[in-house]
Amino acid sequence: MTNAATPEPRALASDEPIAQPDSAALAPCSLRDLTVYFLRLGTFGFGGPIALAGYMQKDLVEERRWISKDDYVEGLALAQLAPGPLAAQLAIYLGWVRGGVLGATLIGFAFVLPSFLMVLGLAALYLRFGGLPWMRGAFYGIGAAVIAIIGRSVWKLGKMTLAKDRLLWALFAVSAFVTAWTESEIVWVFLGGGVLAVLVKAPPKLRTGGAAMSILPLPLWSISGLAGPASAATLATIAWYFAEAGAFVFGSGLAIVPFLHGGVVTRFQWLTEQQFLDAVAVAMITPGPVVITVAFIGYLVAGPLGACVAAVATFFPCYLFTVIPAPHFRRFAKNASIKAFVDGVTAAATGAIAGAAFVLGRRALIDVPTVLIALVTLGLFVNFKKLQEPLVIAAAGVAGIVIRGVMNP
Repeated sequence: MTNAATPEPRALASDEPIAQPDSAALAPCSLRDLTVYFLRLGTFGFGGPIALAGYMQKDLVEERRWISKDDYVEGLALAQLAPGPLAAQLAIYLGWVRGGVLGATLIGFAFVLPSFLMVLGLAALYLRFGGLPWMRGAFYGIGAAVIAIIGRSVWKLGKMTLAKDRLLWALFAVSAFVTAWTESEIVWVFLGGGVLAVLVKAPPKLRTGGAAMSILPLPLWSISGLAGPASAATLATIAWYFAEAGAFVFGSGLAIVPFLHGGVVTRFQWLTEQQFLDAVAVAMITPGPVVITVAFIGYLVAGPLGACVAAVATFFPCYLFTVIPAPHFRRFAKNASIKAFVDGVTAAATGAIAGAAFVLGRRALIDVPTVLIALVTLGLFVNFKKLQEPLVIAAAGVAGIVIRGVMNP
């Protein structure tokens, strides 16, 4: 178990047993064991960030006893405080605890890689068959189901993070209204929410005192998206924009949706509303972090290379936000101003998700069948708490194919 006075853990070889602080309390494991576990979790872990964090607690803390309860709780706190997808950051922190920077790097890579490869395959299929009636029918139903799932997530997040705090609910409402009105996410609303929360909850004590770039020679298939081969300028824009997105994802992975919508659809016009909604749907039917939708978007814009650039740019900030503060985390974890700032930003992020759900819902819920699919999806999740999202989304896709087939024989 690490603390503020402890130097960064030494990186271990993949087969070297990891030293435990208390051999009677924790079972020995190697870095390879931990990496294989996170490869498996990234391949089969469905249910969103809260579910993934729950799997880690059950498997690593309670059953295998590879991670101490204190280390897990501290990792979860850091993942909630710092910007970035919660489940990925928690995985990276646990890797750091057991293997230093090498452990954090291997675990982060292992956790994200399976869903990245799945999204790459789905993006290639979408690019190849996206214009066919059966695929349009599938996403006709899937889009409606996704709106219901996002709406349910907003409700759960609101209850969990806002509770009965009137200030946080006010920040939520303002952010939701601004996002719905402007149809984009404004970062200053996030930051303003955090600053206002600090001023109200924990006021600080005052003290006296290249567009002309040409693309490098690369295979056309590696940089070809919906609009054909992408330029180096486009790849650079993807890298910068998705790095910004990765630095402002507080709370749920869905917080990235309104941020991406404002840039991908409105600002850069890389995708249409429907294509963007399809990208969100793809992220929900694959395991691992929801934020992996960035790889699908990157692929549609600039092919496989665009997917790699978007994914690396998004996840690298969250990696840094975990590894850099990890050795010193206990010093500032309980700082009232930091906690208040994060509470305010999280409230604004949750409101932005609600606003984005409204914006996307106007495009996805276009007739009676789509409204019914959304309502049925919502009803299923309300009545069956352990229902798996990919199964419901797949059923909605089948329903969409059937309904579109009947409506357009």
